[in-house]
Amino acid sequence: MKAAIIGGTGYGAIELIRLIHQHPYLEVGSVVSNSQAGNNFSESYPHLSGLTDQPLGKFDPETIAENHDIVFLATPSGVSSKLVPQLMETGIKCVDLSGDFRLRSSEQYETWYRRRPANHEYIQQAVYGLSEIYPEQIKTAALIANPGCYPTAATLGLIPILTTNQADLASIIIDAKSGVSGAGRGLSLTSHYAEINENLKAYKLGSHQHIPEIEQVLSDESGTPITISFTTHLVPMTRGIMCTMYLTLNESISTKEVVDLYTNFYKNKSFVRIRPEGNIPATKEVHGSNYCDIGLHVDSRTNRLTVISVIDNLVKGAAGQAIQNANLMFGWDERSGLNQLPIYP
Repeated sequence: MKAAIIGGTGYGAIELIRLIHQHPYLEVGSVVSNSQAGNNFSESYPHLSGLTDQPLGKFDPETIAENHDIVFLATPSGVSSKLVPQLMETGIKCVDLSGDFRLRSSEQYETWYRRRPANHEYIQQAVYGLSEIYPEQIKTAALIANPGCYPTAATLGLIPILTTNQADLASIIIDAKSGVSGAGRGLSLTSHYAEINENLKAYKLGSHQHIPEIEQVLSDESGTPITISFTTHLVPMTRGIMCTMYLTLNESISTKEVVDLYTNFYKNKSFVRIRPEGNIPATKEVHGSNYCDIGLHVDSRTNRLTVISVIDNLVKGAAGQAIQNANLMFGWDERSGLNQLPIYP
């Protein structure tokens, strides 16, 4: 089957191309970038010379639908909300990597993203594509709202304990750190080498657009409205996210018991790996892969659980999960095209 990629010169798009290149059932049909239409793709990414030399195209929903089976939208927020309705009218399946369809509340989207929300009709049609949690809904969906990178790491790390009565739901603190590729390819002071090298800084305190997304998923899965404390940090590395999460337990349980709980919860999930007691994951250990690795520790002195969740923000946090969702949508093995080992060191 052929995939169209819209927003073709960003990091999410280039990661989609890398992963689809080795997918057994998918191939890239066309790459769309209105800003660079007519240029060869390898002009933006010379490492693809001789592999993907096709010219970048302009957005034309009818032509895309005639020649492709699925569309991945790797556009900035505020763009796909305008493009998806045109594509959906043609009947083609869409996976949106932006945040335009993740929040069910249009008011929340407008508040947190500071943009006009998508048409409510399409928001209602969208299925939130957290592959390990909502596989059955994803299988029958025509529009997938691919989760954000921080929400993927955070929610996969917290959902198992929140589905029990063992945690104080009002005590959740998420300390999150991301590599600079999460800021995209566009030039900005934030990602300027002299600003980020040998530096560590917090940003968007209390105002990060992923806060309502995380709260929405955790509230759905726990059955109780949840409010979190969420702080993001930019670290001087290219890829990777680590979420260090803290919550108070309602009863005394051991680290081994929590590890057993998580292992059982994710026992049939190929891309979530629960570390044994005393083994804490690092970002490099999932680099370039679709894995989410989770480490756990209960501090018996404070009766507090610490959850460490790591992903590659461009793979499990974006393109990899998008392809995992496409695999589910087409009835393929969920692991198709995603069996790469992490790159180490």
